[in-house]
Amino acid sequence: MSVNITFLGGSGTVTGSKYLVRHDGKCVLVDCGLFQGYKQLRLRNWTPLPMAPNRIDAVLLTHAHLDHSGYLPLLAKEGFSGHVWASQGTRDLCKILWPDSGHIQEEDALFANRHAFSKHSPALPLYTRQDGLDALPLIKGVEFGKIITPLPGWKASFSPAGHILGASSILLEVAGRRILFSGDLGRPDDLIMSPPDPAPQADTVLIESTYGDRIHPQEDILSELAPALARVAKRGGVAVVPVFAVGRAQALLHAIHLLKMKGEIPSSLPVFLDSPMAVHTTHLFEEHLGEHRLSRQDAHALTRNATMVNSTDESKALASRHGPMVILSASGMATGGRVLHHLAHYADDHRNMIILTGYQAPGTRGDTLANSAKSVRIHGRDVTVNAEVVQLQSASAHADANQLLAWLRTMPEPPGQVYVVHGEPGPADTLRGRITHELGWRATVPEHGSTWPT
Repeated sequence: MSVNITFLGGSGTVTGSKYLVRHDGKCVLVDCGLFQGYKQLRLRNWTPLPMAPNRIDAVLLTHAHLDHSGYLPLLAKEGFSGHVWASQGTRDLCKILWPDSGHIQEEDALFANRHAFSKHSPALPLYTRQDGLDALPLIKGVEFGKIITPLPGWKASFSPAGHILGASSILLEVAGRRILFSGDLGRPDDLIMSPPDPAPQADTVLIESTYGDRIHPQEDILSELAPALARVAKRGGVAVVPVFAVGRAQALLHAIHLLKMKGEIPSSLPVFLDSPMAVHTTHLFEEHLGEHRLSRQDAHALTRNATMVNSTDESKALASRHGPMVILSASGMATGGRVLHHLAHYADDHRNMIILTGYQAPGTRGDTLANSAKSVRIHGRDVTVNAEVVQLQSASAHADANQLLAWLRTMPEPPGQVYVVHGEPGPADTLRGRITHELGWRATVPEHGSTWPT
């Protein structure tokens, strides 16, 4: 019996990663992510999978970001009851992210119903906070390097991928085939995360391509962030920084701390971390020493370098404060969460600043802002954008095209097939071309819903 993969997400787009591996009537899903960005992509979250959830035997997660894990509560709600295998760091992060994701969806639905701007009556969440909590017992934590058997005759192992806490590349072995899933690969020069481990030998590789058509600038995050924060502080403005609660928020906290220590921005500049999810994640860095570059002292300092905002009332109270100040708030592409309220409040004042800290998927508000839009739609109304918009080019937690190729070159021997995934069509095809011409390997960009052999 052959082994094949069906690409149910993360193909032709950077979101919704889901790769269904099938052999001899058994099915393992690698990653189980939410679609984000364009409405036609988000609508896929509401479309049933081509296979009933109770027919899926096991799930393996490369990491906890919602575009890789956030569909799992719905999968469980609709009948999946198998084990979810993930690194220990990913397990700990999912305990934070899944309930929070459900809570945000409930809040957004309530807000839409209260203000009647949804086309649906009533607007409903995709899943609830309770659904997120109910899915957590399915997760089984795995040590890096340990071989597990998700199903009889199937083996899998997890290796560090950098990127965020717990991020993994996964080697899945079945019927004599070795399939390597890169997951999201971090940068070898990341400010806080350790570099990815070398790639093991495999017959088939799925490689992410978020930055498959570009090279990160030589400039680092400190040299980019310093002048921006100095400008907004000098004019007494408010910097609203949409951040991913996992990874990016902590990198920005550490960067701001270093800039204050070096005297490049005022040491008195107030910083607020307004995301319960980010607050809880920040504390995890002390529990996972060795997965990142921070010392125990640096990891502990993350929790003291900003005012941690937990309650909704504390978040609302920020609106009554005057600048200068910095507000870090989720989500990183401004697709939901508390950052939307801060953007709505501060975007129309020219003294203020919006700092975008990484990749902005097409169709997201972050992408709209990055493209110099004069207004952005938030909660059913158009908000004028007079604030200065700064997009950091060096803050990404993803490997660039050269770094992706360098990781592939660490394989002991060439694989038989490479599938280029988790990228927009342009970056994915550019990376495919470089793999073909520079490495001489067979590479394909699979279409959404297509099935390919391993």
